[in-house]
Amino acid sequence: MIALLRGTLVEKHPTQVIVETHGVGYEVTIPVSTFSALPDSGEAVTLRVHTHVREDALALFGFATLDEKRLFEKLIQVSGIGPKLAVTVLSGLPTADLIRAIREGHVEQLVRIPGVGKKTAERMVLELRDKMTFAGVEQAVAAPSGPVSVVEEDVLSALVNLGCNRPAAEAAVKKAKAAGTADEFEALFRRSMEFIR
Repeated sequence: MIALLRGTLVEKHPTQVIVETHGVGYEVTIPVSTFSALPDSGEAVTLRVHTHVREDALALFGFATLDEKRLFEKLIQVSGIGPKLAVTVLSGLPTADLIRAIREGHVEQLVRIPGVGKKTAERMVLELRDKMTFAGVEQAVAAPSGPVSVVEEDVLSALVNLGCNRPAAEAAVKKAKAAGTADEFEALFRRSMEFIR
């Protein structure tokens, strides 16, 4: 199976590229997020690749990052989502926003993606909610909207290590801070525990 493609970018379009490697031009389907990260035509490019094999076809799906590829591979495990719809889903929302929407069950945000109906969105949430844990994406999703102190990050880490999911831990720390808790580890940790549901 082809897992990585490195060569010269011959053509690029929002959903498709041609990459030449050792005289062979590979047609690769890509999400919009990958298109945005591509160099100019004629320059060197490296894509993470998922090779999709069917009885009647062999198709390559390329991604700028390993996290995008992993997310794609999780999406195609969902009943009713094939590779083309998975690329559309990845194109519909930035990776971190997509993960957050799935984790927090924001079906209304997911159905705004073309081709995703309510049932498909609900299946995505149901089947993937607890599978969204891998390095780069985890960090992107975990990053809260405001600045986080070292103490807050330590408290979040402790709560997650105790089995609390990250979004719930963030909400608890936010409530504890809003309640006027001092920015000291023990005080903030104990107060946050009171808000864990």
